[in-house]
Amino acid sequence: MKTVITGNFRPAFFPSQLNRNSSPCLFRPFTTPLFRRNLPAGVRAFPTASVENKPTEPILVEKEESGGDAGLACPICYDPLTRISDSPLYVGSTAGSNLQCNTCKKTYFGNETHLDLVASSGSKQYDESMPLATEMFRTPVVSFLYERGWRQNFIFGGFPGPEKEFDMAQNYLKPVLGGNIIDASCGSGMFSRLFAKSGLFSQVIALDYSENMLRQCYEFIEKEESFPIEKVTLVRADISRLPLKSSSVDAVHAGAALHCWPSPSTAVAEISRVLRPGGIFVATTYILDGPFAFVPFLRTFRQNIMGIAGGHIFLSERELEDLCRTCGLVGFTYMRNRRFVMISARKRS
Repeated sequence: MKTVITGNFRPAFFPSQLNRNSSPCLFRPFTTPLFRRNLPAGVRAFPTASVENKPTEPILVEKEESGGDAGLACPICYDPLTRISDSPLYVGSTAGSNLQCNTCKKTYFGNETHLDLVASSGSKQYDESMPLATEMFRTPVVSFLYERGWRQNFIFGGFPGPEKEFDMAQNYLKPVLGGNIIDASCGSGMFSRLFAKSGLFSQVIALDYSENMLRQCYEFIEKEESFPIEKVTLVRADISRLPLKSSSVDAVHAGAALHCWPSPSTAVAEISRVLRPGGIFVATTYILDGPFAFVPFLRTFRQNIMGIAGGHIFLSERELEDLCRTCGLVGFTYMRNRRFVMISARKRS
């Protein structure tokens, strides 16, 4: 049996959960009664929030030393990286940091804001462009606007707001609290900062392919008072080639990112590789179902959009569940609010 929570949610249902620095909500807050009922497994109401009743056994996590290079690996051969310089790797201390792979002998460098751990790092002639959905977020304009209005507009699609989403993710992550967490495709670091300030994780590694997004993340952290910088490392990385050792991570979070990845299956397979047994993957994205399911040739249209933009459009929760299953993750569960969906799955123990 699954417990299914049904109700007619609207973005205004969560006004207190939005960024406190945002402009006042333009909607009049109201609530709609929620009705809880037990339905046979597989029965789905719309919109729904499905929660598994099976208790999750906590897994033993070993706390990492803050600001260390634990878990970082060469994105070419996945062997551990050795720190050459004495500089710590946390925020504000990566300038002049050198990491070397003892296997392929490649050296990776850090600048003022982040470590550059993509495979093409250090190339002088070769330049690699990514699909439009990725390149757009590398631009200075989009990176600057992302947390200054762009992300706030997600409420119109059912995203409840960063603080509420953080609370929802935290419930899924309870079994691995105290361990390390990767904030994949972290953008301007909205959730990376929340994870660090919560004190619930020993280390936060914020990953993004966009140099400008990481620069914004660095600037936001610099403006925070009493921020635990020793717990956060900013890393430029390719989601399809994570610079992390296998089975070295307790949790991976990806907020509003799945639909932007050129190959979600390659990315989730990488996430499965780096998770420790029992490690948890939590992600949010959106689903085009309901009335969109009756749009003629929707799947063909999706293929064309994917070919042009390089992003992905998900049409059902079953598609996301199948994605996780084929990449070695189990225990899939999800919560829905209109187009918004939060999913969670774990690596088999």
